[in-house]
Amino acid sequence: VQLQASGGGLVQAGESLRLSCAASGRAFSNGGMGWFRQDSGKAREIVAAITWSGRNTYYAELAKGRFTISRDNAKNTVYLQMNSLKPEDTAVYYCAATPYKLGYLESSYIYWGQGTLVTVSS
Repeated sequence: VQLQASGGGLVQAGESLRLSCAASGRAFSNGGMGWFRQDSGKAREIVAAITWSGRNTYYAELAKGRFTISRDNAKNTVYLQMNSLKPEDTAVYYCAATPYKLGYLESSYIYWGQGTLVTVSS
């Protein structure tokens, strides 16, 4: 399985970005997907997760009310819509795949994308 994250860039505070994660190869047929982020010098943290069906989602406190995770299984793609971005959202964002229905922990994710950098200026 290969995961390719894209959509990062430089934006100003208050603006929006949509990240995409395209999956190729044999993936977990019923597994969930997640977005994580890591700022330099900090531990990687979960941002949001979604089940295979898309009916169930999980958001970290940092994402609630601002970010939306979604997926299009026909396109093997997961999205993260990020609105009202803040400078503290600056990080490398990673997508990942888990064999579990919904993964809350980094350790439950097996496959990882290469990351896409999001920089939010004040």
